[in-house]
Amino acid sequence: MQCVQYTVGHCHSCQWLDKPYSQQLSDKQQHLKQLLQETSVVHWLTPVTSKTSEFRNKAKMVVSGSVERPLLGMLHRDGRTVDLCDCPLYPKYFQPVFAVIKTFIARAGLVPYNVERKKGELKYILLTESRANGEMMLRFVLRSETKLAQLVRALPWLKAQLPQATVISANIQPTHMAILEGEKEIILTERKMLTERFNGIPLYIRPRSFFQTNPDIAAELYATAGRWVRELGINSLWDLFCGAGGFGLHCADKKTRLTGIEISAEAISCAKSSAKSLGLEHVDFQALDSTHFALDKSQLPELVLVNPPRRGIGKALCEYLSRMAPKFILYSSCHAETMAKDITMLKQYRIEKIQLFDMFPHTEHYETLALLVLDVN
Repeated sequence: MQCVQYTVGHCHSCQWLDKPYSQQLSDKQQHLKQLLQETSVVHWLTPVTSKTSEFRNKAKMVVSGSVERPLLGMLHRDGRTVDLCDCPLYPKYFQPVFAVIKTFIARAGLVPYNVERKKGELKYILLTESRANGEMMLRFVLRSETKLAQLVRALPWLKAQLPQATVISANIQPTHMAILEGEKEIILTERKMLTERFNGIPLYIRPRSFFQTNPDIAAELYATAGRWVRELGINSLWDLFCGAGGFGLHCADKKTRLTGIEISAEAISCAKSSAKSLGLEHVDFQALDSTHFALDKSQLPELVLVNPPRRGIGKALCEYLSRMAPKFILYSSCHAETMAKDITMLKQYRIEKIQLFDMFPHTEHYETLALLVLDVN
């Protein structure tokens, strides 16, 4: 992949861009094997590869520059700004969308926030696309509601220029810190969420719910999880840290007893909408802390699926799972170091199979899916 901003030294977010893609995959697989060298692994599966450009379905852009000539991109710690509208990780058709957004910023008088001076209103632009139908969600992260009326007045022009932007919102983030979004979300359109579809499963995206940035690899990851679980012939499972329900909904059929737990109420709302669309009757999604939910239960299903944030599932949940000993644990990880640490605490389990999913080409990061089986010997 060729990137002008990387070549001239303005952006090094893709820190492995100089490395051939085959070498990137080899290095990631070797890193994973090193982390698990003390753990029994029965089957190492071939890594799932990604497109090397235009694979992202979302853009998180710092807004800088002036109201007349805004920049959308990144802000270095030394105050330098870089416009990333031509970033090759985004589909090319994002570029005219960015151009319209820049014009709208000027028309609406949304002054970009200046970090050093602590002045201005518009902090970030967050753009998410549904690959299922091409619709987009556009979020304006503002310091306050001071310019909200101006934004609303100019909105008809934006809707006319970007009819694919079916969900538009303003997020209020008043803190002078590198925090992407605040707690308050103001929806400015009739539609409140995007519809995505992976492997025939409808998934919904609300403004503040997490969703993967590489939809092709996410679809492969979910499909693989579903295939592995169905091969086990189980009837009940927990989906802890379930997000919008992608894993659990791929693993369940109309007879499966599925409980999905996620701290985000928005994500749970999306998961419930998906389950309703699929006609699943034995599904219960709840907005709770996953660890607290589990520790309060005296009985476990046949399989516990975990998809934790980077910190992993932690000592308390590992000790609980070791004590309760479900037959299977399906562990999806975005941070292999914490996954490896967790697995060392699950001493009764062997890794039956494990696979790397290259969700983030040109970086050291990757996703991992591991099936842990209770070792009865």
